[in-house]
Amino acid sequence: MDPLSVTASIIAILQLSAKVLSYLNDVKDASKDRVACAVEASNLHNLLFNLRFRLEEGDPSRPWYIAVQALAVKHGPLDQFKQALEMLQAKMTDGGRLKKAGEALMWKFKKEEIAEVLARMERLKTLVEIALQMDHFKLSKAIKDDTSFVRAHVPIIQSGVDTIRQSQDSAKHRRLIEWLSTSDYPAQQSDIIKRRQEGTGQWFLDAPELAYWLNESNATLLCLGIPGAGKTMIAAIAIDHLLNTVQNSSHGVAYVYCNYKAREEQDVLSLLAAILKQLVQGRLSMVDHIERLYQKHANRGTKPSLDEVYSALRDVLAHYSSVHIVIDALDECQDATRRQFLAKLRNLQATQDIRLMATSRFIPNVEDAFGEAPRLEVQASREDVKRFVAGQTYQLPACIQRSIALQEIVQKKITDAVDGMFLLARLHTDSLLDKRTAKDVKTTLDKLTKGAAALDFAYREALQRIDGQLGGDRELAGKVLSWITLAERPLTTAEICCALAVEPGEDEIDPENVLTPGDLVSVCAGLVIIDEESAVIRLVHYTTQEYLERTGDVWNQGGQLNITTTCLTYLCFDTFQSGSCSTDKEFEARLQQNQFLDYAAKHLGSHAGRVETEVTDRTCELLQGKSFPCVAQALWVPNYKYRGYSTAYRVSTALHYTSQFGLSGITKKILATVDVPIVEAVNAKDSRGNTPLTFAAKTGQYEMANLLLDKGAEVNAQGGRYGNALQAASERGYEQVVKTLLDAGAEVNAQGGRYGNALQAASERGYEQVVKMLLDKGAEVNAQGRRYGNALYAASCRGHEQVVKMLLDKGAEVNAQGRGYGNALQAASAQGHEQVVKTLLDKGAEVNAQGGGYGNALEAASDGGHEQVVKMLLDKGAEVNAQGRGYGNALQAASYGGHEQVVKTLLDAGAEVNVQGGEYGNALQAASYGGHEQVVKTLLDAGAEVNAQGGEYGNALQAASYGGHEQVVKTLLDAGADVNAQGGEYGNALQAASYRGHEQIVKMLLNSGAHQHQENNLASMPE
Repeated sequence: MDPLSVTASIIAILQLSAKVLSYLNDVKDASKDRVACAVEASNLHNLLFNLRFRLEEGDPSRPWYIAVQALAVKHGPLDQFKQALEMLQAKMTDGGRLKKAGEALMWKFKKEEIAEVLARMERLKTLVEIALQMDHFKLSKAIKDDTSFVRAHVPIIQSGVDTIRQSQDSAKHRRLIEWLSTSDYPAQQSDIIKRRQEGTGQWFLDAPELAYWLNESNATLLCLGIPGAGKTMIAAIAIDHLLNTVQNSSHGVAYVYCNYKAREEQDVLSLLAAILKQLVQGRLSMVDHIERLYQKHANRGTKPSLDEVYSALRDVLAHYSSVHIVIDALDECQDATRRQFLAKLRNLQATQDIRLMATSRFIPNVEDAFGEAPRLEVQASREDVKRFVAGQTYQLPACIQRSIALQEIVQKKITDAVDGMFLLARLHTDSLLDKRTAKDVKTTLDKLTKGAAALDFAYREALQRIDGQLGGDRELAGKVLSWITLAERPLTTAEICCALAVEPGEDEIDPENVLTPGDLVSVCAGLVIIDEESAVIRLVHYTTQEYLERTGDVWNQGGQLNITTTCLTYLCFDTFQSGSCSTDKEFEARLQQNQFLDYAAKHLGSHAGRVETEVTDRTCELLQGKSFPCVAQALWVPNYKYRGYSTAYRVSTALHYTSQFGLSGITKKILATVDVPIVEAVNAKDSRGNTPLTFAAKTGQYEMANLLLDKGAEVNAQGGRYGNALQAASERGYEQVVKTLLDAGAEVNAQGGRYGNALQAASERGYEQVVKMLLDKGAEVNAQGRRYGNALYAASCRGHEQVVKMLLDKGAEVNAQGRGYGNALQAASAQGHEQVVKTLLDKGAEVNAQGGGYGNALEAASDGGHEQVVKMLLDKGAEVNAQGRGYGNALQAASYGGHEQVVKTLLDAGAEVNVQGGEYGNALQAASYGGHEQVVKTLLDAGAEVNAQGGEYGNALQAASYGGHEQVVKTLLDAGADVNAQGGEYGNALQAASYRGHEQIVKMLLNSGAHQHQENNLASMPE
């Protein structure tokens, strides 16, 4: 080990000991142990400080230097002291990070732990004192004796330090990512890939289209197939291949499984959050991006916005050199969700190497969205079908298992019949399960159909097999299929078993009446499967759902009434009569102990709405009874957790409930029995200030809105998130409700709520007809409001070109100032909406208008890496060197983001490479901080001054050293960076690298001549 390495180790320990000393001084404890630790750590800190300077001033060729090097060997004295300091730091803080402001650090040590720490300090102090005497013989012997003692008597406590830190960090990491997204797509992946028959799908793995997608930057692949072709399994095979061969610290993998049953939960924000969750899962180094969101929202009881999640995802993606994203069943997303989701992913593709694969049916809208991207048709190959059928032989009747010849017939007949549909292979195989003779098997095989009618035939045959079962099994199968088909969301096995155990007239579930999940699957003729990892019971395919819905009048009469009655009976159980829970812990325990409560409370209203006349009386009893506070709490609890989340919403009425679900008949009966004036009842406000009319408006219940208005509801009542009912309906795009409210006298320009006014809400969401309706009723096109400032800004920010044109035609001020981005042009430029930018420029938008977060549109577009928008703005006269905010100018913004093509475009347009300003001082420092090696080289080639001073880090080398970017540091040094340049937050590059613990960069700087005596006061450095 060379002397420079010893010095680097001492510098790192001095930095760490300074932090620990600060913690020891702040800890809320006056024990002798704490004082002893503080005194010993301080003494040793000073001795090491002296030893460091003795090393710098001495002759490296002398024997003393060789002896000193032994201090820094692995598990040697310095390492032992470092471990002791790390234990102190880990147990006094939350995994090395300070707790919240005002929260005291606590002393949590056992006597034996402190004795061990003090012993380590004392041994190292003795050795350093000997070292300072410059006696290499005495030092060598002392180090040897100490090392022997450590090996013989002192257990290495690094594992203890690691355990503490890993436990703290991992627990915190889990809490943060679960707060971000409750999705569990990895569990779905595990369930799906388990059902893969070994050897199937090899044709897909060998396909040149897949090879292209795997290996080409920003490649996109669309896998299309008919229903039942095996698209989901192909997606799972692709994901499995990526996880096993591609995923590592530099190459990310993320995926989502879209589901027709979960459309409400799978909005754009949720899908992006799920991708973000997977990319930071298990990556403790990336948790800061989520922690910032958590700190902003958790205590306020809010959740991150779409923009915030998108921004965090963009930052996390920058840590990867490439990311593969797989989206299964894209056609099962709602159209608007699909469009916006793909638009967001494409924006990310413009600045990052994102390789996108999606599966879908042959849907024109989906195919159009992928333009000229390569296609791959998914079909069940004959080889795969044959393998699958052969793999199922073990569960077929004995007559098949005994006869090789019959097995071959089965394989051939089914393979011939499936016609590219893997699903049919499963259904046809299941159709043989109850055939006991070879003749019955052959007869069944002869009846197999092909083509479009084959699936319907297979499902009809399955229902006939169910109908042929014993009475009890037949009845149970009907209930299971009814529940799964009609459920508002996928059901867990615990939920459906609980629901099936509910008995009319009982006030609790009898444990002896609860079935097992296996019982349910066994009676359903292969139409039902269980995803073991996620514990979800579902139909074998979405075409099964379509068939059962289409034929429900035949096999499922009374299904909705049975489900509604079950929910009502359950929610009236005695255990819920005590009302709402007073703490989060109590609420979560209640949900755990009552597995069906979440579903019943949240979806009773939807089921009741379909059979309202039959359940009016019982529903009124529930809503006016003792159980209602419990139901309301479970229904309206936020789906994101924070302290007190379950008790934040405590006041609501039965009319709020009926209004949300459009239960007009039940509402009339409740109003006929209320003990307060009707006008008072219909205008009652909940905990957030919402009236029943607001609930009806935000859920699109226009008949209910009419009823409430007829009963005296105040159409302009203020309160709640949206301020008034008109804004709520406008934000959701419910045209009929908007018309009803306007006809009833709603004030079209009423102020308040999240958006400030209804026009801004409708414009932000892009609802053209609602915007037109509001404008026709006199909405002030330039009215100022809260979230975006004005409607034009809102529509521009979201890229709604037609709404932008509509607003401009009605006189919207194109250069009006708004929030965040300052004006519409800057907002559209920041988001990369090319057509909106063009429209605004054509209408006279001032291309160099100042204001907003970026200062001007060019800097906004440059930061986002939107090359075409940048070119458009430059062509319209944007000042390439205009000073902005944050980054100072467009070139620095593009450099920080690593957008090489935009950087080149700006330089070609005359951007001054050494212009000063902004957080990073200049473009080179910004690119260096971000670790963008190619941009750094581009700037240097364009004449960037490698030693230019300014900005937070003083110069580019310090910025790169702080960020830990070894290649950038090397590039800068090779370009002549002054390794000892002073300035910036950390004084010099060596101090910046030492502070962050980047040992390789410390060595690189020392080897390049960094002067170790130049440093800031370690104890005063920022944390």
